[in-house]
Amino acid sequence: MAKESFNWKGLFVNEELTDKKNEAPVPVVKDLENKFPDQQQEYFTEPSLVNPFLTDVIAVYEKGFESLNAQGFDFFELYKSVMAVGVTNPQSYKMAFTMGKTISPNITKEAILEKAKYYISEIEKVHANFDASGKSKKSTLDANLSGQKKELSKSVADLEVKMQQLQKELADKKDQLAQVDEGTREQYSEIQLKIEANNTAKTKILESINTVVTGVNQYL
Repeated sequence: MAKESFNWKGLFVNEELTDKKNEAPVPVVKDLENKFPDQQQEYFTEPSLVNPFLTDVIAVYEKGFESLNAQGFDFFELYKSVMAVGVTNPQSYKMAFTMGKTISPNITKEAILEKAKYYISEIEKVHANFDASGKSKKSTLDANLSGQKKELSKSVADLEVKMQQLQKELADKKDQLAQVDEGTREQYSEIQLKIEANNTAKTKILESINTVVTGVNQYL
């Protein structure tokens, strides 16, 4: 019996992608182990220099594809054999189909293609789910980033207004300081002159008084 549905790890959760590396591979059907190559060509497994997640995600799809395999010979076994021998080699298809006939004598090209449609359909369903999940997470992240940017932009604008106000206040205080110096300079000068005049007046009046005192003592 074929498995009812894909049981793949989510593509957009790092922990799940990490966990899948520790899982044991799905075993190949025993009655085919010695008839079809186990070593698949490195057709999808080259590491991506552009997208570091590509290799892991491809592995998820390959494992999901394998999980759909049913007992006996169908498109999956033909696919594995052709991928191992060479997808551009006509003989690889003929060889795989001939081997398949020894296992499932009633297998036909039409049956193989029909099963291929099933695999494609299931993979498309899983892709649609993963795609929707990824886009939903991206949309949520975009909304969060937009909110943060809006809030920070407002804070920056508010600070700029405050800075302008502070700069104006600073300029006003400097003007006031300059005016204080100008306004008090005249007053300071007047007070100083009055102090000096007071000292001079005292000296002069005392000199005249002392002169008279001296005259009194001398002439009387």
